[in-house]
Amino acid sequence: MSHRTKLIAALAAVPLLAGLAACASPAAGEGGDGTDDVVRIGVVGKADPQWSAFEDAAAEAGITIEIVDFADYSQPNPATSEGELDLNQFQHIVYLADYNVSSGDDLTPIGSTAIYPLGLYSTKYESVKDIPEGETVAVPNDASNQARALLVLQSAGLIELKSGGSIFSDLADIDEAKSKVKVTALEAALTPTSLPDVAAAVINNDFVEDAGLSFADAIAQDDPSDPNALPYVNIFAARAEDKDDETYLELVEIFQTDAAVQAALVEASGDTAVPVQTPVADLVDSLTTVEADTKAAKG
Repeated sequence: MSHRTKLIAALAAVPLLAGLAACASPAAGEGGDGTDDVVRIGVVGKADPQWSAFEDAAAEAGITIEIVDFADYSQPNPATSEGELDLNQFQHIVYLADYNVSSGDDLTPIGSTAIYPLGLYSTKYESVKDIPEGETVAVPNDASNQARALLVLQSAGLIELKSGGSIFSDLADIDEAKSKVKVTALEAALTPTSLPDVAAAVINNDFVEDAGLSFADAIAQDDPSDPNALPYVNIFAARAEDKDDETYLELVEIFQTDAAVQAALVEASGDTAVPVQTPVADLVDSLTTVEADTKAAKG
């Protein structure tokens, strides 16, 4: 998801679904045989420039795609499951795992697109190393962003999380005796305005530019190569029975390798997206792990 789209449904205050009526007709490629004329792909933010570039690149390869726009992040997965879409591309593994567990579904990743790093910002210090011991750092208070923010702080050497941390970590998991800073949780929209009062704050991408900051101002962020970041890689998702569809896999390859698509993807993110070509087996392994953790967390 780009900085204009939330990384998990709990983060978003979104308008009512737009474009759902467009999904009323049967999906192209229904049955997974790839023989129909049009491949329907659900997204959130059809106006983002990578989608028109993707349509052009797919057409050059002889594949016609239809980008179906949604304004509600809760809709593309059910639409894919029900056959109204062939694929969707709007979510990361954590979101898909939560959907599968909650719905009893088995949608699966068939390719990666990018990771959108979550950044730590400061108006007082130019480097993480400059932050004095005992200072306070703010993080978002919603569960998914808070866990990810804590992992960012741990990666930056500011805190240590018990048992190494996970996508479910919260403030109680901080080992205060081994941590350099204190951490306070605030409503995500308030983290930018907290900067005068704290040493630094982890700020959701949606609020960075609104706060007059630049993404380049981040003094720390996710490391896409860190195993802890893998669950936040954005993906193409398909029905499990379609995971080996040759046309769908070719579309993933086009998205990952076409220069115009990749340039537009980075442009749409405000230069924050880090394109990745994570092996599908690693994506599936991560999904399996996160689903198991999600089931355990939900009791």
